[in-house]
Amino acid sequence: MEIRKYSGNDLPEMIRIWNEVVEEGIAFPQEELLSFETGKQFFASQTYCAVAEENGRIYGLYILHPNNVGRCGHISNASYAVSSESRGKHIGELLVKDCLEQAKRQGFGILQFNAVVESNVHARHLYERLGFVQLGTIPGGFRMKDGHFENICPYYHEL
Repeated sequence: MEIRKYSGNDLPEMIRIWNEVVEEGIAFPQEELLSFETGKQFFASQTYCAVAEENGRIYGLYILHPNNVGRCGHISNASYAVSSESRGKHIGELLVKDCLEQAKRQGFGILQFNAVVESNVHARHLYERLGFVQLGTIPGGFRMKDGHFENICPYYHEL
């Protein structure tokens, strides 16, 4: 499995995988699906985007960008998406490890996740195993697709 910078040829699969996570409604805060045009603009606007690719097939991706501006511009933020048929194969771990390296290369000092849903135990265990520290819990911070609210757990990792 290779983690590499995305190219324009990757966009259809990236958009499909991203939209799959958005439609599930249990991890990403976004509610609007990406079209080809909005997806192209969205991914181009990130500081860095990478895909997990093997034998010409895209299995997942991440986006990396500043979490804030100015005096807090050294803090980055990222989102990860793995296709549903590929989950459980440690692709997310490869994406997070590469993202940590890229964030440092891009000049960031911290990688912060603002809204990890508390019930997303697989992601939380991965982050903690890779050295992320939970900052606390925000009660009812995430509205699930079915309308109920779940807690979110911010995390950070010094680079």
